[in-house]
Amino acid sequence: MRVNRPGPLRRWRALSKPQRTELYVRWSLYLVAAVQPLLLLGGVVGQAGRPGPSAGRWLLMAGVLVASALNAVLYRVGLAAFLGRRPRPDRWLLSSGAFAVGLALAAMSTSPPLSEQGSVFPVTVAVTTVTFWITAASLGATIREAALGALGVLALLAVPLLLTGVPPAGVAGMAAGCLIGGGTACTTVRCSAWTAKVVWELDEAREAQARLAVAEERLRFSRDLHDVLGRNLATIALKSELAVQLARRQRPEAVDQMTEVQRIAQDSQREVREVVRGYRTVELHTELIGAAAVLRAANVDCRTELSGADTLPAGAQAVLGWVVREAATNVLRHSEAANCRFRLRVSGGTAVLEVENDGVPAVPAPRAEGAGSGLRGLGERLAAHGGTLATAGHDPGRFRLTAELPLTAREFTS
Repeated sequence: MRVNRPGPLRRWRALSKPQRTELYVRWSLYLVAAVQPLLLLGGVVGQAGRPGPSAGRWLLMAGVLVASALNAVLYRVGLAAFLGRRPRPDRWLLSSGAFAVGLALAAMSTSPPLSEQGSVFPVTVAVTTVTFWITAASLGATIREAALGALGVLALLAVPLLLTGVPPAGVAGMAAGCLIGGGTACTTVRCSAWTAKVVWELDEAREAQARLAVAEERLRFSRDLHDVLGRNLATIALKSELAVQLARRQRPEAVDQMTEVQRIAQDSQREVREVVRGYRTVELHTELIGAAAVLRAANVDCRTELSGADTLPAGAQAVLGWVVREAATNVLRHSEAANCRFRLRVSGGTAVLEVENDGVPAVPAPRAEGAGSGLRGLGERLAAHGGTLATAGHDPGRFRLTAELPLTAREFTS
């Protein structure tokens, strides 16, 4: 059976913003590595038919291709190390550096004197090979190590350059140009990798903020339960123990103690219900204000359009407040939204709340077992009041949640 795989555009839309940024940076670095042989290929083709060993030029070109492939691998492992996913690629740094220096020395050793034809290409191969390796090494090593390595390699190549007839001023100029070009390229490469790292850190901070908000709410709820039940349970334990002792002595006061235990237990039940009711009670305006604040803190442009909200009964506002809370949670957890809109309209005895956002992946990630229980529970809550919940991805990358609640229910009109 043939499986239809999503196209490149759909796969790109399915990625999160950090993944897109990293993919862009990674392939930009690969493109930098691919530029090296393209720069030198013109030199080989341009010197075709001129005096000089053409086979040697093609051998150097083959070496440049190998050096370019090693630089691409060094970019790959260097970016992973820069993002903290693997140790420093010391072996790749040394192996690619040794090959680059060896290729540069081989090019210089086969170069005729500068006064003869065909001497420019080997020198160009040596300089570009070293420059591109310095650029690739700057991602896997520290800035200081890359600078010292660049100075050491250039000093090592200075002698062969002088032997080919290049004057000392020319050698100094080539070294300065290599350092300036390599330094500029290194700065660009490290800034690109730093951008990808910052985007990942911001995404992790956003998730940590959401987890912290949930943890704080759980802590508040547990603290309220402790304050309500702690003293009452301690009192029940003491009075029950006293009742046991009195019962063993066949004292009539044991009945009074157990009656008191029963009263405290009933009071505790009532207080627990009040705590839970206060925890569960939501108000539409409060939820909208809180959702807008949280979304705007996450760089999501949130807008609200309310029509007839003040005329809604308190019970209906509570039900719709749950819709707002769950919708805002889904926007933060399951999308990369830049815009979100809450729109409420009341007409014909029905309240309709629409929540629309962008940033929805074109290819949703597979849901884990038990995922989606929030919307399922929200639908059940609305169904209990005669309402309905509908979801739709009506445009590519956009999602709409629509909740309809009739206002003719007994609990809303009484």
